[in-house]
Amino acid sequence: MTKRLPFALLLAPLVLAGCAQKGDITTIGGSIGQEVKRTSCPAVGVPAQTGDVTLFNPPESRDSRAIDVVAVLTDVVAHCDDAEDNGKKPNKNEAAESPTLSSTATFRIDARRNDPHGARDVVLPYFAVVMHGGTAVVSKSVSRITVHFDDGKLLATATGQAGATVSRAEATLPENIRNRLIRKRNADDADATVDPMTDPSVRAALAKASFELLVGFQLTQEQLAYNATR
Repeated sequence: MTKRLPFALLLAPLVLAGCAQKGDITTIGGSIGQEVKRTSCPAVGVPAQTGDVTLFNPPESRDSRAIDVVAVLTDVVAHCDDAEDNGKKPNKNEAAESPTLSSTATFRIDARRNDPHGARDVVLPYFAVVMHGGTAVVSKSVSRITVHFDDGKLLATATGQAGATVSRAEATLPENIRNRLIRKRNADDADATVDPMTDPSVRAALAKASFELLVGFQLTQEQLAYNATR
């Protein structure tokens, strides 16, 4: 069974990191173009408006003078081992033994409190969602991270992680689509100026093979509204 994210979250832009893809301007076949390196590993990102959280004292107040703790989820780094990324294509035996791809996102929480008196622990919930094709939720988990403030300190830091496991077969582009994307074209080729991505079937295949690991603070509706309107 698949679930769908709230409409507002689906429309929110993503800050992607890690092993999604990267492009370099390069010269191919005597012409200049953009070489896009794709991996089967899930892209890692933070949905907009879920990368920070503000706690108030009292909780129901939204007055700036009542701000108690502000925390930001940052420095998101993806760790994923895809054999093809290293120039090694898995053979049939390896594919049979490892039908899945595992990706881990590590991140840092930077927090600031308003009152430096006394040692204090602040527990913050965060989510990890695995998306398929940009719309379908494969899985979601909620964890908690503790940020410890020493007595007399306004700032504190904590590190956390989230993981995703996806089907290698589902995350791998069909061979015919992959060949269309990586085929080198010369300037005198009839289709030299035709971008394969203009073909709806190519775009659909890329979307079908795309997975994302999204992490962010598990916010209440009131906290999400505050982030959206401040």
